[in-house]
Amino acid sequence: MSTITIHGREFVKSISNEEICAAVKEVADRINRDYAGKRPVLLGVLNGCFMFAAELMRNLEVECEISFVKLSSYQGTNSTGVIREVLGLSESITGRDVIIIEDIVDTGLTMQNMMETLGTREPASIEIASLFVKPARLQVPVNVKYSAFTIPDRFIVGFGLDYDGLGRNLPDIYDVVE
Repeated sequence: MSTITIHGREFVKSISNEEICAAVKEVADRINRDYAGKRPVLLGVLNGCFMFAAELMRNLEVECEISFVKLSSYQGTNSTGVIREVLGLSESITGRDVIIIEDIVDTGLTMQNMMETLGTREPASIEIASLFVKPARLQVPVNVKYSAFTIPDRFIVGFGLDYDGLGRNLPDIYDVVE
């Protein structure tokens, strides 16, 4: 399926599932090298990260744990810039290496907020792994150490990313047709 319609908007396929899985494997390989002999805590940001987190976990060889938080800053196709924490972290990360697992870094505000919040819990280190990064949209400096794709400023759905709740189940990535 090369084009789909969600909520009356047309989307065209831009990245296949095979390309996504290969890029996620490369991210996992880097994490495996960087965290050899360590046991990081992966902290997934729901809802969008679930497919990326699952694919990443399948490819990690280092011992690791995973937990999730739920944050939200999107409404429709735009980031609101206002972060609302819905479900927080209950485990201790003091002295632990933490890797935040995010679906897409857009404005950077969510990641900046998370880094600041997690930093108060005294982790040994905090890094970010994101399936997608949109450098043109960044409003604050954010260091995404592990990125599968850098993309231009376009709205995408699929592989966990949604458009008003729909499209997360798509195995491929689709760009909105303007």
